[in-house]
This record gives sequence, C-alpha cells and structure tokens, in this order.
Amino acid sequence: MTSTPAPRPAHPAQNLLGGPAPTLLPDTHPDVAARAALAAGEALDAVTRTHPASSYVWAVLAEIALDGDDPVAAYAYARAGYHRGLDALRRAGWRGQGPIPADHAANQGFLRALLALADAAEEIGEDDEAARCTQFLVDSGTSADEVRTLR
Repeated sequence: MTSTPAPRPAHPAQNLLGGPAPTLLPDTHPDVAARAALAAGEALDAVTRTHPASSYVWAVLAEIALDGDDPVAAYAYARAGYHRGLDALRRAGWRGQGPIPADHAANQGFLRALLALADAAEEIGEDDEAARCTQFLVDSGTSADEVRTLR
C-alpha cells in the first residue's frame, strides 16, 4: 500500500484564499538600489536623480514634506511615487487587485507613497482620495498603521 505524501506547507507569499497571488516586486526594482544608496549616506536629491523610477525616494520626499507642513509638495511627491509604483506592479504581474505584502522590502516604497498620498490628500481636503488610498492599502492586505511603521 502506498501512502500519499503529506501536503507541503504553503509558501509565505502563497494566497490560500483562492484570490490573486501576492505581487512581489523584483529585487532588481529601483527601490532596492535607492534604499541601499540612502543607507550608504548618499544625498536624497542625488539618489532621486539617479533612481527616478523608485517609489521609495518619492515616498521619502513626500514624508519629509508632510513632516515639514508642506502638504501640497507632499501630494505631488507621493503621486509621483504612487504612479511609479503602479507601473512597476503591473510589470510584475499585478492586475489591479490582490495582496502587495508590506514585509517584502521592494514593495515598501509603493506602499509608503500610497500612505503619503492618503495623508497629503487628507491635509489638502481631498477626503475622497484619502479614503480611496486608505482602502487601497487594506485591499492590498495591509493597513495605514502597518505601513506607517515602515518609515
């Protein structure tokens, strides 16, 4: 009598609910190089010029603008990071829905830009957009609170 092997444990990024698989931006995404450059002490302006496709640098710029009480600049920076991230997610196979795990470093720039966009939109009175962005985080399998801890 042959026995069937025990089922393998699910990969941490595997979606067990039958929905779209989680989208993980590749390790070659510009966010990875931009983060490394900033960690090595390079100036944010220089890193932004070197890696303009990085959502991460735009998110950091937006967060700095929010901290400096400049929500209009924050909104513009966050929107740039958000759109760069959407482009990257689509290239990675994302089809407009499904998890975008916050624990995957390459995804964090997009998620931080999305949160900064929500915060800046709220500060300039774009309440509907702020709500949409916050819901987008939830729909992506995370929350504003979780993404805020990535700063």
